[in-house]
Amino acid sequence: MDSPIITPSAVSRRDFIKRTSIGASVLSGVSLPFVHAAGDDTMRAALIGCGGRGSGAASNALSTKPAIKLVAMADVQKNRLDASFEGLTGKHPDRMAVSEDTKFIGFDAYQKAMDQLRPGDVAIVATPLAFRWVHFKYAIEKGIHIFMEKPVIADAPSARRMLELNEEAKKKGIKVGIGLMCRHCRARQELFDRIQDGAIGDIILARAYRMQAPVATCFSEKRDEKLEPSELLWQIKRFHSFLWASGGSFSDFFIHNIDEACWMKNDWPTHVWGSGGRTDRGNFVDQNFDNYTCEYTWKDGTKFFFEGRNISNCQNEFATYVHGTKGMAVVSSAGHAPSNALILKGHVPVRLRESKSARIKKKSGDAPAAVEAAKLPDSVLWAAKQPEANPYDLEWEDFIDAIRNNKPYNELERGVAASVVTSMGRMACHTGQAVTYDGFMQVQHEFSPNSDKLTLDGPAPIKANAEGRYPVPLPGITKDREYNDMA
Repeated sequence: MDSPIITPSAVSRRDFIKRTSIGASVLSGVSLPFVHAAGDDTMRAALIGCGGRGSGAASNALSTKPAIKLVAMADVQKNRLDASFEGLTGKHPDRMAVSEDTKFIGFDAYQKAMDQLRPGDVAIVATPLAFRWVHFKYAIEKGIHIFMEKPVIADAPSARRMLELNEEAKKKGIKVGIGLMCRHCRARQELFDRIQDGAIGDIILARAYRMQAPVATCFSEKRDEKLEPSELLWQIKRFHSFLWASGGSFSDFFIHNIDEACWMKNDWPTHVWGSGGRTDRGNFVDQNFDNYTCEYTWKDGTKFFFEGRNISNCQNEFATYVHGTKGMAVVSSAGHAPSNALILKGHVPVRLRESKSARIKKKSGDAPAAVEAAKLPDSVLWAAKQPEANPYDLEWEDFIDAIRNNKPYNELERGVAASVVTSMGRMACHTGQAVTYDGFMQVQHEFSPNSDKLTLDGPAPIKANAEGRYPVPLPGITKDREYNDMA
């Protein structure tokens, strides 16, 4: 299927396939050894973006051994930083070395926080994605390893910029981790190996679902100017509602299922088309659709169907399945962890369920016993060993191991590719057009071109109209970009 926006590509899907390992972390570039003063084996970390995901990533980092010390924190909202500091101090009192002098507020706070680090230390970046390239650039200048939450981009100009910056990161041996933690799940890794070895035959279909009630900040009502005087800070607080800040609910929520399906296929799609819409949204003024359907196509013609929804009182599903000529694989069946990965004969999914005694033991705190397995159905040819380690912890164990033992480690290109493929699906639904990988990479519309120039008292990248509503996608009307500015 041809895309109406395709043009000759300088950064093509083929280039990504050559440069990006689908099956594992990308290990490339010169190595930057972890070397500090004699006798000092403590790695320092700075947290930039202190919301729930940032605090969670910092907690995972501080749980690794040998010890990591958190020495600085940065955010644009003081109350969020303070809440994160209190939570992390309660969980990791011996790992917290953040003083009042190393808590920074504002759009330049990331610089001040990274300035507390030494070359070879690590920055944890979990702000809205519009700032990824800004923070990545400064980390490269400082010689600091960086962990970035997913997604890393929502538009093509940002993707191109991140790839250019990564060339400098690789030259300096900077290690880059991306928060696609399912890639570090040992059960899924074994499943991938088995699929590549032919356990389900040739893949003929993949399908994934994230069907749920509205979560986080994906729906927003009009801003109360008395309670929220800053339009910009309010949009950051409600970041799932705005494409510039998160890629919307599509990119931020759906990327994991899309990425793990592509991982199992060991390929990125060539193109996608889809549909979506908004039901009766009442007073909500955000930019999101509340339902999305996508048909991705890989180069061999194999299809990958994705369904996403944020509507209350509907049947929910949060899973990824891959079908082959010999049977099927369950990549995930109930969220991110545990995967409960399976290989089945036939094409009828099976969901592992805990036995009654296991549920009782879980309530009593007996975690190992809580994974007591009920008898597996005869259709199960392989099941991941239980219990499964938390992939949020595993991604940090792998990342810190690479830093401390001077192993090449750079997941940026793969993170960009996963973010691009996700954004392709979002754009296809928002424009009503087929979107190719190469075509997307040449789109010129940038959601937040001045992310490095935003200030606390300055304007937001997107404005509401006189009724307080923000521009929404109009499939079939706005075809070359996802929205037009209404203000």
